Amino acid sequence: MGSTDYLVKAISQDGQFRAYAVNSTQLVQHAHQVHDTWNTATAAFGRSLIGTLLLATSGLDKTQAMTVKIQGNGPVGAIVCDGRADGVVKGYLQNPHVSLPENSKGKLDVSGAVGKQGALTVTKLSPDDKEPYSGEVNLVSGELGDDFTYYLAQSEQIPSSVGLSVFVNEKDDVTAAGGFLIQVLPGASDENVQKVIDSLKDLPLVSQLLRDGNTPEQILTKIFGDGQLKFLETMPVSYRCDCSKERFARAIEGLPKDQLETLINEDHHAEAVCRFCKKKYEFSEDELKQLLAKKEAQK
Repeated sequence: MGSTDYLVKAISQDGQFRAYAVNSTQLVQHAHQVHDTWNTATAAFGRSLIGTLLLATSGLDKTQAMTVKIQGNGPVGAIVCDGRADGVVKGYLQNPHVSLPENSKGKLDVSGAVGKQGALTVTKLSPDDKEPYSGEVNLVSGELGDDFTYYLAQSEQIPSSVGLSVFVNEKDDVTAAGGFLIQVLPGASDENVQKVIDSLKDLPLVSQLLRDGNTPEQILTKIFGDGQLKFLETMPVSYRCDCSKERFARAIEGLPKDQLETLINEDHHAEAVCRFCKKKYEFSEDELKQLLAKKEAQK
């Protein structure tokens, strides 16, 4: 089955708004399968991945990578997502097995899973940056769309609106997931900003729009109106991990000498499991001895 997952970037014809929308249904379904998430955790994790994706692809720096950490006081615990400007995202969550009763609106209780108290932290790194930039805000609702919106307003000083939506069916599969990010550019008139706010109030959930067959382009057109946008770029998005045995070998080599010797003399092997994709890497006693020798040689 061909992927329908992609992100679209646009600017309003009057140059007053930047707009992004994404269909990430297969991406979130893949993340659910990798981490064996239960329905409420799937929605919370999915929204976090979509929010990270929208932030990572909205910068002008094509080499930028970022890590978003959401640490609320709810049962899912910490959620960590890595996103890149090229539309690749990955993540993990502390407790994937969270299923809560639906909230008063008959929806998955994401804020109950995430918690209403805690923090959202974004750490950005470009290859030429020596020091990563980090911004942190308190959670405002735990629904995550509001929290990403608040982060952009506080940390980046960009008035924005972020919509994140994941639909999970009775079998716990993700049948629709996506989102949008609208940014107000300098010089936008109050009247036009109000129009967009009113339009967003009437907008159905992104997951509902996707289930009704709308594309990311059509979702943005519903917000701004026919002919009001200039579409700039379309890019595929995916959940993908770039782990490797070499990377884990470097981590093992970085362990204190006594820990490495314990692995060699008592355990006689080591197993590393990637938190992002659950892939396992085995290191034999001989491989561990080589890593220790390499460590010693570098002194």
